[in-house]
Amino acid sequence: MASLARFFFEGDLKQGATVALDEQTAKHIVQVLRKQNGDKVMLCDGKGHIATATITDAAKKRCSVVIDVLDFHKDNKNSFHLAVAFTKNAGRNEWLLEKATELGVRSIIPLSTTRTERESNRYDRWRGILISAMLQSQGNYLPHLTKPLSLKEVEAQFSNVSQKLIAHCMEGKEKQELPMAMKADNETILLIGPEGDFTEEEVNFCEANGFKAVSLGTRRLRTETAAMAACAYFNMINNGE
Repeated sequence: MASLARFFFEGDLKQGATVALDEQTAKHIVQVLRKQNGDKVMLCDGKGHIATATITDAAKKRCSVVIDVLDFHKDNKNSFHLAVAFTKNAGRNEWLLEKATELGVRSIIPLSTTRTERESNRYDRWRGILISAMLQSQGNYLPHLTKPLSLKEVEAQFSNVSQKLIAHCMEGKEKQELPMAMKADNETILLIGPEGDFTEEEVNFCEANGFKAVSLGTRRLRTETAAMAACAYFNMINNGE
């Protein structure tokens, strides 16, 4: 089952149902992979459902399949939400989206701060990167990519998360090393600031609303490097889930 080609299906998956795949997926299955009627593929809806399906209608620009087996993979309660201030470097932002998805991040929040470098909205392209990374890493859940949010909006939307952390490089403020502050078996949100760091007012606001300040070490890390270090550590202490 794991060796079957896996594709994203944005719709309801029901055992026994026949579904038509979108044109791009159909062309890849039929023209690139040379699949024919009777061959099997896997479909993933990004919401925990994985279907094994048999091709019933393979044509140049269309492909329909019947769902033979439908499995559901329960969501991991130890969700990691990454709120990060993107840079103007599109390539670095896209690398971050890809790797965060591979590491199982549940939400990615483009963070709007005082020093955030503004970038044009690339939502459709970014979502495509998330889908590709989920399929490549054989993940079962597609990260939720939000619109850009301010710190106040993030605090309001994630106020019930049990573990709230903010990473900053500001001197003279108390911080805990990440391995001391981040505990396993907790839903977690981590704030990563822009290349110019958070302002003191922003850090004070977050701390006043329950965010614990953390350090990622003595080296000055790029935004995407800091984010990946935190994602990888969360993934490791939660048994790779």
